Amino acid sequence: MDEIRKSGKTIDEAVAAALAELQAEKDEVTITVIEEGSKGFLGMFGGKDAVVLVKKNFNPEKAAENFLREVFLSMGLIIKIETKMQDKHLLVDLTGDDMGILIGKRGQTLDALQYLVNLVVNKNSASYISVMLDTENYRQRRKETLETLAFNLAKKVKHTRKNVVLEPMNPYERRIIHSTLQNDRYVTTFSEGKEPFRNVVIALKGKNGQPKDSRKMERGERHERAERMEKAEA
Repeated sequence: MDEIRKSGKTIDEAVAAALAELQAEKDEVTITVIEEGSKGFLGMFGGKDAVVLVKKNFNPEKAAENFLREVFLSMGLIIKIETKMQDKHLLVDLTGDDMGILIGKRGQTLDALQYLVNLVVNKNSASYISVMLDTENYRQRRKETLETLAFNLAKKVKHTRKNVVLEPMNPYERRIIHSTLQNDRYVTTFSEGKEPFRNVVIALKGKNGQPKDSRKMERGERHERAERMEKAEA
């Protein structure tokens, strides 16, 4: 329940009743007075109750926390949830025992949870809020792993002069690869395929900065717009 209409002998009484039912504090709600109420003749006859509409203000941190608590409760997990808003970014850090269960293979379970929290948070948000779910500093460790992988595969491409196709990755991880190699003088990157099997290709640069292989160049041109979006968000 996010809003409620309540009446009372006074506005304060009506508001207090609404807050109690919503289990909220006064600074967490918006109060609209519908009827101010009146005491009536001699304070005894013909009086009207005050009527208010009290609506909970949307709080992305609480929305994320409440959703995750329900998920973890159904999984039988005891997880500590810490949230922090930074501008339009919501950072959620999870701590507990055996967090590998929540990370999953290459972070797939963590990514799935992050996707669901993103949906929950943005369902009632006036503007888009990006959500980052993390545990045991997994995101940073994965970023460093992907950066090392990108550098090593770029060296392989320069040595063999053959394109390298990476395994399918989510948009966030593809952006890491693009960003890591975006200033490399000899190789370029682009993505191909459809979600969720879209992957990054590392290729030698031609004179125009596009992939040297003509067939790959056509694919690169076809995905040029998508690549600009991925790299711009890196």
